Amino acid sequence: MTIIQQIDSLFEEMVEIRRYLHMNPELSHQEIATPAFIAEQLEAMGVDVRRNVGGRGVVGTIRGGKPGKTIAFRADFDALPIEDQKDVSYKSTVPGVMHACGHDGHTAALLGFAKAMVAIQKDLPGTIVLIHQFGEELSPGGARAMIEDGCLDGVDAVFGAHLQSKMDVGRVYLRDGFLQASEDAIKITVHGSGTHGAEPHQGIDPILVASHIMVALQSIVSRNANPLKELVVSIGKFHAGDADNVISSKAVLEGTIRVFDPELRILAGQRLRAIVENVAIAMGATAELIIETGYDSLWNHLTETDIVRAAARGVLGDEHVVEIDPIMPVEDFTYYTQAKPGAYFFVGAKMDDSELVYPHHHENFDFNENAMLMTAKVFAAIYFEAQEKALDSIRVDLDSI
Repeated sequence: MTIIQQIDSLFEEMVEIRRYLHMNPELSHQEIATPAFIAEQLEAMGVDVRRNVGGRGVVGTIRGGKPGKTIAFRADFDALPIEDQKDVSYKSTVPGVMHACGHDGHTAALLGFAKAMVAIQKDLPGTIVLIHQFGEELSPGGARAMIEDGCLDGVDAVFGAHLQSKMDVGRVYLRDGFLQASEDAIKITVHGSGTHGAEPHQGIDPILVASHIMVALQSIVSRNANPLKELVVSIGKFHAGDADNVISSKAVLEGTIRVFDPELRILAGQRLRAIVENVAIAMGATAELIIETGYDSLWNHLTETDIVRAAARGVLGDEHVVEIDPIMPVEDFTYYTQAKPGAYFFVGAKMDDSELVYPHHHENFDFNENAMLMTAKVFAAIYFEAQEKALDSIRVDLDSI
């Protein structure tokens, strides 16, 4: 039985695991039963397991019988504070909590891949590290804590995948360089002076001041940023006052900054602060700005992305490997590729019935479970491609001597 056939034989088991996790979700940084379940699954396979890595993470190690590189694969397992509205047998049993981003599928796919590789462990070159990560959905995430606790010690390269409910099943989507943006949350509090709505001259209107600030913020993108570099500054919340005939004393704006380039990220923060403080002063008010730093932008290394590209083409065919533009949602896999060479990619998971296709973080979110099979197969192909790449590098070095 080939490794691909071995993975095919584990599909029903992956589905069973995914549906169990879907019915029993746990919120970010509150995961207790999920990591215990994952550790038990790995231990039952005979995998060496470290629990409580970085807090709630699980790391499994499969040591092959032949020399080679150490390659890591990561899957996240936290859920979201959303009420599951799907009419399915595996609907979440936890009120107000559901897997609305596919992390249950990531976990099941990595466990399926692990079981297939254990079956040929003595013939494997090198070592496989299985990183099961907690807390991806909620900053500060779990990646950095797990890295600090040694999950990447001795690792030569690291790979990860995300199922995508609006991308065609049977395809892999990737790019080298920047793949996902960084995120900073912003909160602007404008302090004015409250008064009766009929006597605005008796006070300082924070709504007017905040409105000028909100408009002026758009100049950061249009006049401060290089137009060839992506930047988003968006205000999603604007709150002030409780009565239609009263000018309040305070207005609050909340929003987000999304950007790829680290230097532009710094510039955006600097310009934001200058605009907030100086527009307020010019209009007789005062303003406070809080910038909460979120995840950094995600960078894919060229060599490792080429490994994914070659592996996916080998499994799916050239026509099913798609080059994409970078996207603005964030992902803490970035900290793995900051620490080690690596690459992150997307696996199409669109439902066959178009009426069942919903975006991530939606109350009716679901995905085509065949995507788990594709993920596990591509992981296996990546592993062997990475080992072969290492051998090719050694051969080149020997040829140059």
